[in-house]
Amino acid sequence: MSEKVILNKPIKHIAFIMDGNGRWAKERGLPRHLGHKEACNRIIEIFDYCIEFDIHIVSFYAFSTENWKRPKAEINHLFNYLEIFFKKEINKLIKDGTRVMISGDVSRLPKKTQKTIANAIELTKDCKNNVFNICLNYGGKEELTRAAKLIAKEVQEGKLKIDDITEQTMEDHLYTAGLPNVDLLVRTSGEVRISNFLPWQLCYAEMIFTPVKWPDFKYEPFLDCMKEFNKRNRRYGGLDNEKN
Repeated sequence: MSEKVILNKPIKHIAFIMDGNGRWAKERGLPRHLGHKEACNRIIEIFDYCIEFDIHIVSFYAFSTENWKRPKAEINHLFNYLEIFFKKEINKLIKDGTRVMISGDVSRLPKKTQKTIANAIELTKDCKNNVFNICLNYGGKEELTRAAKLIAKEVQEGKLKIDDITEQTMEDHLYTAGLPNVDLLVRTSGEVRISNFLPWQLCYAEMIFTPVKWPDFKYEPFLDCMKEFNKRNRRYGGLDNEKN
């Protein structure tokens, strides 16, 4: 690796919107699904870079609730690549002490995919060093609606009083319960929106939108994001002490 950058503020939780896979493939005259195949090769690579920067919680937006609108063949290829990914990388994840999490409604996923990810979760459940959170069939509005229903059910059953509901109560009912909110969101391919991804968890995240497509998002573009994050002044609604 060509350059050493030290973060001047910690990143506990980083999230990636892995965009541009289909366009990457199209530019090379390849079918779209091969863009997703190459994208899977970047995931563990980027995860390792994060660990190198002492970032131990990483969320990847792999498949959204809106992605079901895509061609069935492309969806089938995507899930197949994810299954291959977990089977290939599970031993490395265990060795590195990485716990696998899934955020999203997995009930709609193919049974084979459900079995693969359930196995990964079980095998890594006692790992304590890192968290590898894959967002599958995930939608931010769906997550918040689900949390509201779970809380309402607890109120209905007398387990919770309305006046006792706090922000922490909400966080405890999200898919990401137990994780800190996101410090940095990186979206590749030049699109500038969050696309229904982790709306609660991104409430004070820094956001970087890079034109690099995900299959090309290797060490140098990742390093550029770390440099940009170092420039950000995280005030959380307060005043900048250097400028007030």
